[in-house]
This record gives sequence, C-alpha cells and structure tokens, in this order.
Amino acid sequence: MLRDNNLIPLSRQHQHALALCVRLDRAIRAGDVDLEAWQVEIQQQFESEIEVHFAVEEKLLFPAAAQFPDLQALIQELLTEHSVLRDYFARAAARELDLQRLAHFGQKLAEHIRKEERQLFEGMQKVMSSSELATLGEALNRALKDVSQTCALTSEATRLRPRTTNHS
Repeated sequence: MLRDNNLIPLSRQHQHALALCVRLDRAIRAGDVDLEAWQVEIQQQFESEIEVHFAVEEKLLFPAAAQFPDLQALIQELLTEHSVLRDYFARAAARELDLQRLAHFGQKLAEHIRKEERQLFEGMQKVMSSSELATLGEALNRALKDVSQTCALTSEATRLRPRTTNHS
C-alpha cells in the first residue's frame, strides 16, 4: 500500500533507523564489530532522532490509532517494544552491549519498524478518514519540526564497507 503523505515524516525516520540496522547486521556478519563505536552511534541516533520519534508516536500516533478497536492490541505491542528498545538504547549509552546483545538490538529495532510500517501505518490508512489523517499529519509535522531530517554521520568503524571478494 502506498504510504499516506501524512505518515511520511515518520517513515523517513524509520528509513534512517533501518539503515543503522542494515549496517550493523552487515558488520556482525563480516565479523568486523567495534563494540564501542557502534554503541556511540546507537546512542547518538537515539538522542538526535529516535527519542523524539518514540515520544511523538506515543503522544500523537498511538492514541489516534487506539481509537480503532482493530488496532488496540497492536498499539499495546508497540508500546511494550518501545520499552524494550529504550532499555537497549540505555545499555548502549552505558556501553553495556556485548556482541550478542548488539545483534539482538538490531534485529528487534528492525522488526519493530517493519511492524509499524506494515501493520500500524497500513491499518491506520484503512480505518482513518482523509481528514483524520490530515489532522494527524499536521500534528506530527509540528512535533517533528525541530528533529534532524538527515542521517547521522557514521564513524570509520561503523560505516558500510563494500563487500570484498577473495580472488584465489
């Protein structure tokens, strides 16, 4: 389903977070993980965008969706996931994530984002009227206006590297 324009600001932020997850997954698969550098980047991404993103979802998006009975259980799942993810972000800020937890974090964040995009956003687009979505979109734009709309710069240790092939 084509994304409603009123939800695109949140989808854009989802893309930034998914890019982090993809880079993290590739680094882990390549066996090239600087735990300190990744935790610094995760903390920075949380502080610059995700923290406000979660707050806006919880204050505006989730209550709007929870008005529809078909979406209420999903909203409860997403709120629980926010809590779990906040714990991972706090552990990254405290530099407490080992490789296994770092991998689990990336997996959980990617799954959460996909759930919001594929289930919540599509569900909202099916049950909400155009005017309800427009009102929500205006509120989202106001709430997100001061949040950075650019991807955070990666460090040398966390940037995506081209895949190399072994020529024997």
